[in-house]
Amino acid sequence: MKSHLDSLREHSLVVADTGDIDAVARWKPQDATTNPSLLLTSAEDPRYQPFVDRAMREARGDVPAAMDALFVLFGIEILKHVAGRVSTEVDARLSLMSTWEGIRAAEKLEREGIHCNMTLLFSFAQAVACADAGVTLISPFVGRIYDWHKQARKVDDIPLEEDPGVASVTRIYNYYKKHGYKTQVMGASFRKTGQITALAGCDLLTIAPDLLDKLSKAQGELPRKLSVEAAKRADAPKISMDEKTFRWMHNEDAMATDKLADGIRRFDADARKLERLITSLSAAVPAK
Repeated sequence: MKSHLDSLREHSLVVADTGDIDAVARWKPQDATTNPSLLLTSAEDPRYQPFVDRAMREARGDVPAAMDALFVLFGIEILKHVAGRVSTEVDARLSLMSTWEGIRAAEKLEREGIHCNMTLLFSFAQAVACADAGVTLISPFVGRIYDWHKQARKVDDIPLEEDPGVASVTRIYNYYKKHGYKTQVMGASFRKTGQITALAGCDLLTIAPDLLDKLSKAQGELPRKLSVEAAKRADAPKISMDEKTFRWMHNEDAMATDKLADGIRRFDADARKLERLITSLSAAVPAK
């Protein structure tokens, strides 16, 4: 009998959300995603100390350059185990996330042939603006949306049929497919396997190793939940998005405004921890 993971792969491209190279090699996903928080964990792992050492040597004491080198080195190593692409995070201090300014920057980069994956995406306004800008990929954060609403409702759990994170990705997917956008949707930041299986059929799903393991151990066929055919029938009128509309729509979503700002702060905090780790080790590594 098929595992849930095998069945899921028939509906969506499965991506590994980790900086753990051994985990990527084990699960053999199509693509992989990382971020400062994940790479901080990996950089603190003794298995990956040679990457940190090499980044410091190549940067010759320049800590920001060592940070960039480390992200690139992890990306190169991960690419040895995936057939597709690796997404990594731009320095959060530059705010190249799914802000209005970040989306405008991504629009210019796409025109230059640099593909962008827009993260920290929580509102429908962000999704529409990203599609209009022609970005390659968006990563709606299912779990963080779920976390916010769970806390706001003061409950321990939200049933899948009411899960606001699942509903957000479903709405975005249907809107994109109904109106023929090329931007791909990659559900991200999952808290439980049910959120993943509820989005079977989404273009891509990026999944942490622990959830990949659970999906691999669960047996049975998974039904497709999202499809282009169903999206074409959805009631999703096209929105004319300009800066004023974007800022108002996004501001009206309290969860999205909270989580976007919080996400930028958290990614920056972990990047600064990684920076301090590199600084503390740099004196012990001789330049070459």
